[in-house]
Amino acid sequence: MSVIIAGERSGVGKTTVTLTLLASLRRRDRLVQSFKVGPDYIDPMFHQHVTGRPCRNLDPVLTSEAYVQQCFARHSQLSEYALVEGVMGLFDGIGHGQEKQKSTDFASTAHIARLLDLPVVLVIDCSRLSGSVAAIAHGYQSFDPRIKIAGVVLNRVGSDRHLSLLKDSLQPLQLPILGVLRRQDNITIPDRHLGLVPTAELPELNALINRLADLGDTCFDWQHLLPLLKSKPLPTFVPSSLSTSFPVRIAIARDRAFNFYYQDNLDLLQQLGAELVFWSPLEDAAIPKDVQGMYFGGGFPEVFAQQLAENTSVRDAVKTAILRGMPTVAECGGLMYLCEQIINFEGKSWSMAGVLPTSAVMGGRLTLGYRRAVALQDNLLVKAGTTVYGHEFHRSHLTLTPTQPLFETSRYDCDENMGCEGWGLPANVHASYVHLHWGESREIPQQFLKKCRKLASIET
Repeated sequence: MSVIIAGERSGVGKTTVTLTLLASLRRRDRLVQSFKVGPDYIDPMFHQHVTGRPCRNLDPVLTSEAYVQQCFARHSQLSEYALVEGVMGLFDGIGHGQEKQKSTDFASTAHIARLLDLPVVLVIDCSRLSGSVAAIAHGYQSFDPRIKIAGVVLNRVGSDRHLSLLKDSLQPLQLPILGVLRRQDNITIPDRHLGLVPTAELPELNALINRLADLGDTCFDWQHLLPLLKSKPLPTFVPSSLSTSFPVRIAIARDRAFNFYYQDNLDLLQQLGAELVFWSPLEDAAIPKDVQGMYFGGGFPEVFAQQLAENTSVRDAVKTAILRGMPTVAECGGLMYLCEQIINFEGKSWSMAGVLPTSAVMGGRLTLGYRRAVALQDNLLVKAGTTVYGHEFHRSHLTLTPTQPLFETSRYDCDENMGCEGWGLPANVHASYVHLHWGESREIPQQFLKKCRKLASIET
């Protein structure tokens, strides 16, 4: 069956509820596959830390409705239980195509529930309500008859008396209460300017997960939940064959500064014949040997700017490799690393690789949203005129804009122009604030590896 954990709005605790379920299932030695609705990178890190399996993003904007269905079928069939964490409130989405004026729930949790035909467990923040919980639950239960609400989880319940009032109010709805989480003072996941602090920066994370598992053992109605979580038999999904000619080695920067990667992107590189070599611009003394390409994902280079700056041998090696023609993809945080400097929130400047003649300046303004991006020139990843769909999420801006930008961008859900962005000079570089998921755009990794193989043939 499998279920989606949804919130009645953002901030109600659906990530805590999801992690509590996952932690308790793993304590029982259950094989669990998790999924996350939307473009988020950090929540999936927590999922993977708990389950030991890469979490998969389900996002029809970055990919397609068909890809979401295929991705869920492919990965859920390999596990005993499957669990999807939603995004924002259940019906919070965006306009789409000709439906812009008719519907605003495209890419919402409800949209994914309909696509996958999954029931929803609704998390309600009860900290500031009692009898009104019934009105909230009834509204969500009746708003869209295509959505099946399997039950509710009552979060942040204050006392036995509070719980009694909530139960009495919900009783006429005959809506199962699948979990009750009391207000917790010892379970807090720290956050900062782009959301939760990533797992690699939390030395006490395992202790936190153990506390969540303890909580999960007692707060859920497992008799009713386990059958819902059980993965239903699905037709075996056989991925299309991909060319694996002439293998190449790709250096993937992955450490506390760079860790925003869609697992599907990494899988595609491997399926296309790439050997992935993970390394750390923070800790390593040099880039990996015998590589023909580099990939710098997003992350928090601004938090570790001093340590990145002090690793001068790596900064110099990255610049030298790029100037000698090594194909390099750099997204968001990776783009910032290729700049001359990062200027942090305190105004302190730190030298970076110096490939791009601009600096990244941290600020209070958040740039957030899906983007439609049209390539203005042939570049490392796509041909001129190609339209791709991505996501921006950052609090930095560049001091100079490129004279020959990669993309003209606009908001996905309307025609509002967001300007031109992205660096493609040197020609072997693709540096952009726009995060791309390659699941429905396999020509992107194919083009990247084609350039890497060309470099490898020159070297040999």
